[in-house]
Amino acid sequence: MIGLLSFIGFTALVAIISYVATRSTDETTSDGYFLGGRSLTGIVIAGSLLLTNLSTEQIVGLNGSAYEEGILVMAWETLAAIAMVITAIFLLPRYLKGGIATIPTFLERRYDKTTKALTSGLFLTGYVVVLLPVVLYSGALAINSMFDIPELLGVSKTLALWISVFAIGIVGSIYAIFGGLKAVAVSDTINAVGLLIGGLLIPYFGLKEIGGGSVTEGISTLFHENPEKFNAIGDSGSTIPFATIFTGMMLVQLFYWGTNQAIIQRALGAKNLKEGQKGLLFASFIKILGPLIVVVPGIIAYHLFQGNLANSDEAYPQLVSEVLPASLVGFFAAVLFGAILSSFNSALNSSVTLFGVDIYKEFIKKDATERQTVKAGKYFGVLLALLAMCVAPFIANASDGLFGYLQEVNGCYSIPILTIIIVGYLTKYVPAKAANIAIVLGVVLYVISQFVLQPYFGKENYPHFLHVMAILFVINILIMLLIGKLSPRAVAYEQKFTQEVDITPWKLAKPIGIIVIVIVIGTFVFFS
Repeated sequence: MIGLLSFIGFTALVAIISYVATRSTDETTSDGYFLGGRSLTGIVIAGSLLLTNLSTEQIVGLNGSAYEEGILVMAWETLAAIAMVITAIFLLPRYLKGGIATIPTFLERRYDKTTKALTSGLFLTGYVVVLLPVVLYSGALAINSMFDIPELLGVSKTLALWISVFAIGIVGSIYAIFGGLKAVAVSDTINAVGLLIGGLLIPYFGLKEIGGGSVTEGISTLFHENPEKFNAIGDSGSTIPFATIFTGMMLVQLFYWGTNQAIIQRALGAKNLKEGQKGLLFASFIKILGPLIVVVPGIIAYHLFQGNLANSDEAYPQLVSEVLPASLVGFFAAVLFGAILSSFNSALNSSVTLFGVDIYKEFIKKDATERQTVKAGKYFGVLLALLAMCVAPFIANASDGLFGYLQEVNGCYSIPILTIIIVGYLTKYVPAKAANIAIVLGVVLYVISQFVLQPYFGKENYPHFLHVMAILFVINILIMLLIGKLSPRAVAYEQKFTQEVDITPWKLAKPIGIIVIVIVIGTFVFFS
């Protein structure tokens, strides 16, 4: 009961602080609602970025993978830091110079309205069909497990799942739909601090358990008794073969941190370029420490349970219940709940933004006022939230390999979108039809590759999906450049400075970016 009360108390505290912090923001305008009034500072951006990225499916999934394969899965975390450096130095200055609220807005200016519509449609499909239901489902499972909701309410596991899904969905929707980006970002920042503290407590208590009360002894024992778990170089049979780090892995990271609307929207809301770069680079430093939360606990669980768990995804929940003092369970559950809400409401807020700015005002009501655009976006958000809540419980019928499967599915839209953005910024004469062909062709070729050819030849005889992404990325770029050569734009594209925010770069951005990259490379060398 104490744990439940502390959970409710911490969750309520976050909500109150978020409300107080956003009272002065005018959320009847697009900038105020969708971008927090372009007032976000570096610390707020960093906290929101980290918590938007970190949620239950990642914490449980990556630790489950680490339980099986060891530290090599840290590539999903550490390589993200390099992608964030590239985004801060190369992409963000261009985004803020154009004063855009969404990535598709840039694509319309660079190409045409068809490109914008196709991209918005792909983003929305990815959020609604994949991300929102999965976050709700995995979050509900975690909450049900920590508080034994079926026993507490005296209901079946199935009904408890429905109750938890709707509870998370409703609370997340209130933040995302009625609070706007600033409410999401402020709540994210508070929860990010809690998640860092709570997340680091798990390996701390786990190492103490291994070391008989001594953390340093626990580290020594873990290293010496499980050396095979501390090799960062994956072989061809692993989930992350070493070669994929240089192909599709970096492309996936660059898409996620540099072009994914749910992520980059935090940086787009920066009060100026300096604060935006600070936020991304602060977050990149902390991201290097990410494996302490999403990888190391999995290895600790392997040591403690001697690899005897039937399902590797049980590693993290089992470790938490095994090593965390009962007095801290409520706090940790509240922090985990914040991570669940963050991923859900961030994707929902981005969906609302995409619909309001890129679809409603562009194709449904072109003369819509600011207030009407925001209102339409909110209605759409309510519809999406309800749809996701209804779909989420049925994911229980999906296969055990859902996390890996979803990584593959995301490739349907990530690589085509990344391709046209990169070509859009690096060239001036590639026309709109090249981008539209690349989007459609990229989706079709990836679907054929992963869901037709791979099953036919067998997964063991087929290239890794990250290699496939890299191959299709190159093919798409070559096709776009060829079309640009044969049928170029009549007038070269020039990006205009809208003067929405100051775009003077942070003087320490490049030096700190170099330091981050060196640390990442050093980490791989150390664990190889």
